[in-house]
Amino acid sequence: LECCARDILRMEGCKMITKDSLLLCGLVIVASAVLVRVSVGLGAYSGAGKPPMYGDYEAQRHWMEITINLPVNQWYQNSSDNNLLYWGLDYPPLTAYHSWLCGIIAHHLDPNWVALNASHGYESYHHKLFMRYTVLLVDVIIYFSAAFLFVATCLSEWTESEKLGLLLLLLLQPSMVIIDHGHFQYNCISLGLALFGVIAVVHDWDVIGSIAYSMSLNYKQMELYHALPFFCYLLGKSLQSDRRIVKITKLGVTVIAVFVLCWMPYLSRMDDILQVVHRLFPFSRGLYEDKVANVWCTTSVLMKLRGLLTQQSLTLLTAVSTLVATLPSCLHLLYNPTPYCFVLALVSGYVCRVKYGHHICGEYI
Repeated sequence: LECCARDILRMEGCKMITKDSLLLCGLVIVASAVLVRVSVGLGAYSGAGKPPMYGDYEAQRHWMEITINLPVNQWYQNSSDNNLLYWGLDYPPLTAYHSWLCGIIAHHLDPNWVALNASHGYESYHHKLFMRYTVLLVDVIIYFSAAFLFVATCLSEWTESEKLGLLLLLLLQPSMVIIDHGHFQYNCISLGLALFGVIAVVHDWDVIGSIAYSMSLNYKQMELYHALPFFCYLLGKSLQSDRRIVKITKLGVTVIAVFVLCWMPYLSRMDDILQVVHRLFPFSRGLYEDKVANVWCTTSVLMKLRGLLTQQSLTLLTAVSTLVATLPSCLHLLYNPTPYCFVLALVSGYVCRVKYGHHICGEYI
């Protein structure tokens, strides 16, 4: 794939490429991306046939089971029908709503797939096929669309062959394909929504971009590592506007409205809000997993922070370290709100979050 991308990027005579050739290349890239995803889905996955947890396949299935059988205000609560130690929901409400929608379809196809409690550890050929298709469908609809729109509208100074090369790399990014289509995840939704947000704010559709990014953050909390760059870019642009107060107010109301809509079932009781937040940020799991090569894992060779500091101190340490590492690029972006600086800040924020923050191996990959 890398050689193929390089060949595309080295193509000469780009102006001689016809629209039909571009369309054909685009279709070949899409077909290749879909084929790779389907091929990965044919392979084995972690936890298959291994009780009592069965892996992320069971986690996604179990969330469908919980969301269609229990009231919405019990999705994040521990109970006899919702043992949080058995793959309890630990993603934001938009993920839960997506699981609920998939669960409705699953129940219609075969109630045994999502029967409350009785379906724990359920594995069958047809259900695995259903699960694979749910990932592939949202990947094509959301992430593929965002990638196409980004390449088509945000790279005006690039040649057509360079755009095709980038599209190839975006759609065949190995780690995302493996995690989503080999390990049963839906990162393509949050990443696709975030990319829609990037596209929108770069084109000065700031309200639409705020909605897209807020939805991304409400789907997976790992999008927090893009929060400060988005905030600084939108604030920087607003401060340079003649109607800065109106613009800032409009963006603030937009973000709050999206969060209120996503969290509405839990806003009536403070205990419900705190429980969801507790599930989203499971600091008790530890500072890092053994597979993760971040700063804290590296320094543990010399100093075991987990043995020296309390969990509260470790949480504060990682939060402050991540913020300090991210601030330089974001402050520069605040005073220079250009698309180029925005992209640099997004990358910087991601790297700092990975190297200094609390996370598990899936986020790291």
